[in-house]
Amino acid sequence: MAPLADRLRPATLDDMVGQQHLLGKGAVLRRIIESGEVPNMIFYGPSGVGKTTLASIIAKQTNKTLHKLNGTSASTGDIKDIIAQVGTLAAPGGILLYLDEIQYFNKKQQQSLLEHIENGNITLVASTTENPYFYVYGAVLSRCTVFEFKPVLAKDVEPAVERAFRVLEGELGALEIEPGVVGHIAAACGGDVRKAMNATELCALSAKEAGDKRKVTLDAAKQVSQRSAMRYDREGDEHYDILSAFQKSMRGSDPDAALHYLARLLAAGDLPSVCRRLMVTACEDVGLAYPMIIPIVKSCVDAALQVGLPEARIPLGDAVILVSVSPKSNSGNVASAKALEDVKAGKTGEIPAYLKDAHYSGAQKMGRGLTYQFPHDFPGHYVKQQYLPDAIKDVKYYTYGENKNEQAFQQYMERLKGEQ
Repeated sequence: MAPLADRLRPATLDDMVGQQHLLGKGAVLRRIIESGEVPNMIFYGPSGVGKTTLASIIAKQTNKTLHKLNGTSASTGDIKDIIAQVGTLAAPGGILLYLDEIQYFNKKQQQSLLEHIENGNITLVASTTENPYFYVYGAVLSRCTVFEFKPVLAKDVEPAVERAFRVLEGELGALEIEPGVVGHIAAACGGDVRKAMNATELCALSAKEAGDKRKVTLDAAKQVSQRSAMRYDREGDEHYDILSAFQKSMRGSDPDAALHYLARLLAAGDLPSVCRRLMVTACEDVGLAYPMIIPIVKSCVDAALQVGLPEARIPLGDAVILVSVSPKSNSGNVASAKALEDVKAGKTGEIPAYLKDAHYSGAQKMGRGLTYQFPHDFPGHYVKQQYLPDAIKDVKYYTYGENKNEQAFQQYMERLKGEQ
């Protein structure tokens, strides 16, 4: 028997769960499909949100012959076999090629589609869980319209779970569903309807006999759906999206959001990425506003790496909260970035002779270090002299931040230089 998710696959647009931004009444994609003239499209989004289902509905509504290929297993020969059907009785209404996981097709394989999707022989509907702007060949991408699918909200999954239990009752006999089961499965699936269907089926199959019914308990639902809400792939978009949200939450001084994303990363076991982003944020976004945060966060990271998971969350949690609630300054980051940009652009120049290394025999004969003034020989351990090359002697990279530390530094430097 086919999996429950396949047995219950929607047959019409109205049967589909979620994606109202694309398929709701009056939405752009829905209007396109209902017009009967479907362009080449790329469906981008996570697994189990309706991409394959929608391709089947499109093929049915447009009277096209549907061919399905998967980028992980299909070859150029498979594409040629489909192209050979163009204009034959095998495809009287035209061909709709649904290419799942197109990101696994190499450049040559994707190029083999170009001529046929451009002249209309084939309507391409490709899907990918990875960002198509990174993984789909530019010439193919330019001939397609990208539609982004989103994880399905729990409230939209609940009716599908309820329907699944009704179907399973017809197959297995009466079921007694404990309160909270439907809501838990809908929430725990992480926006993946296929996962919700699988969990529902497992709950029904594992239900215990209770008189003339089989009882589906909340505890059983929790067991079959544990960790299923996690969407994480260290090489995929979700990885970088969570890391981005983690870093931006700390930068934005929101400890609760930062702790949430920390928990998602640690639940996935991604300790190295947490430590790296935490150190970067401490230096980049707190920096000179609270310079001591850098060794403190480094100590927390060291402790986390030594104790490992699960206890690593304790020092990391402390560090994340500290970075989030600390005063912020990116003046050091901005200054060093400007300096590096100038160097890469060739804005350098000859180092002043008195700053060059003079610790070798013959240095003085070459004019090295002759007029250098040693700052510690002067009041306040400061003496005015030029340190930048002549070509960029007036450049300014660093601007003092408005936090109390950098304002104190500025006052000290202005007083020091004013006394010269």
